[in-house]
Amino acid sequence: MSQTTQTKPGQGSMGQGKPGQGTRRPKREAVEEIWVPKTILGQKVNSGEISSIEEILEAGLRIQEAGIIKKLLPDLKSEVVDVGIIQKMTSNGQSTRFKAIVATGNENGYLGIGQGKSKQMRIAIEKATNQAFLNVSPVKLGCGSWECRCDQKHSVPFKIRGKGGSVTIEIIPAPRGLGLVAGGKIKRLLELAGLKDAWTTAKGSTPTMNSTSKAILDCLRQTFSQG
Repeated sequence: MSQTTQTKPGQGSMGQGKPGQGTRRPKREAVEEIWVPKTILGQKVNSGEISSIEEILEAGLRIQEAGIIKKLLPDLKSEVVDVGIIQKMTSNGQSTRFKAIVATGNENGYLGIGQGKSKQMRIAIEKATNQAFLNVSPVKLGCGSWECRCDQKHSVPFKIRGKGGSVTIEIIPAPRGLGLVAGGKIKRLLELAGLKDAWTTAKGSTPTMNSTSKAILDCLRQTFSQG
């Protein structure tokens, strides 16, 4: 005599439940790429012969690998500053590309800004991030405010002015506790560089982040070159 068994909803063999239930695929863990130096400078940095960016700049060497910056400054943070679409007419029709601006900094004296373009947004951001690492520059922090005159590195050591395209930005030392007197995106770039207190003035088409970011980077580079 044969016996029949009844299964309740949700029970039984795998795959007989509701759609979407059952075994889930394990999440793929991000595999960190191992940096293999391709230049002589990269090999020196990887071996520990060069241990700081200042040594590279003083020697007048050119950084051609993002892995060099990642090795010397492992605490850098990257943020997408601006994204946009580029459209133009060609003989084959309308061409659409994406552009991205990425800033990277450690909030303690280093800042880099890069731009990337591609037919895919993800690739454009990756290109911009790689370019931002290559453009990382040291920023000399200090207290150049006559109202404060402390020995802490919370502002710029002196008044600086930078230009990028039609945009001109001036950064003025401010006393400790004032904060950053600047617009949203400009303020975030200064925070990534490590500034906590400063006055800023901007002239030109500041909504154009391409020119604005170049002007800020030009400003902050002068703290190291002139100081």
